[in-house]
Amino acid sequence: MSFSSKVKGELSLHLGNGRHCEIAETAAIVNICGQTAVFGNHFCLKMQTENFVVAKKCFTLLKNTFNIIADVSVRSSGRKQVYTLLVKNFSQAETILKATGLLFLEDGRKKLVKRIYSPVVSSICCRRAYIRGAFISVGSVNDPEKNYHMEFVLADKFSAEQLRELINSFGLDAKVVERKEHYVVYLKEGEQIVDLLNIMEAPLALMDLENVRIVKEMRNDINRKVNCETANLNKVVGAAVKQLEDIEYIEEHMGLSQLPEQLEEIARLRLEYPDKSLKELGSFLSTPVGKSGVNHRLRKISSIAEALREGKGEVE
Repeated sequence: MSFSSKVKGELSLHLGNGRHCEIAETAAIVNICGQTAVFGNHFCLKMQTENFVVAKKCFTLLKNTFNIIADVSVRSSGRKQVYTLLVKNFSQAETILKATGLLFLEDGRKKLVKRIYSPVVSSICCRRAYIRGAFISVGSVNDPEKNYHMEFVLADKFSAEQLRELINSFGLDAKVVERKEHYVVYLKEGEQIVDLLNIMEAPLALMDLENVRIVKEMRNDINRKVNCETANLNKVVGAAVKQLEDIEYIEEHMGLSQLPEQLEEIARLRLEYPDKSLKELGSFLSTPVGKSGVNHRLRKISSIAEALREGKGEVE
């Protein structure tokens, strides 16, 4: 089972915080998966999905919230099963559509529009419920072991923009992108996906994702430290090699005995201990000095070697 399926399975078991939340969750499913047929001035309602979890959740919500038993049918479409929930009774269909804010009267006429009806999501718990219903209907989330990505695939831009605004009302930064003939509301940051799982009230999935995030962050932190230490080590080794080359050049072309006493001492110590740090070299001197003092002397030796290479042959 995919991580996305686990999340949907967990969310489908959530009972909400009351009838108002159940209406909000129903509104999301009907708004996204619902289709209406008009007979004169009456409507019937049909929900179609390839996901059994969506069909089961919708059936349960209609039964618990409106005491309506939808007709359920299943047909095969290639390798997939298509589940259809049908509310044929005009009165029952209109009850659902009115409660979810999709059907209303305008100038005495019934008007049907797909939208997120603000009174349905007026409270925080109902906004949570609507987002939960939307995720169950058309949401998906990648396996966090691979990468962080959560999305909702919607049929039109207006629905996508409305859902984005609803999600962002919780302080998140969801975005919308057009993909082929659909509009996708998405989040790509692990922390924001964790927040949205919390908003939808999926604690088990949240803990699973957080555990993966902790391990990945620890692994990345270790890799960064190792890379940093390796880079520093390479830098130290490179500097030591250059120091040895300069000292050997001076020895060959001038002789270390021609150097000032302090420089000769540090040069001979570097030849004797090529793998020691500057701090350790400083502790071996007859009059110990710190790291900066050793570095200063070696830089002077480097300058002398460069002068010899350029033919100046001067020692100060």
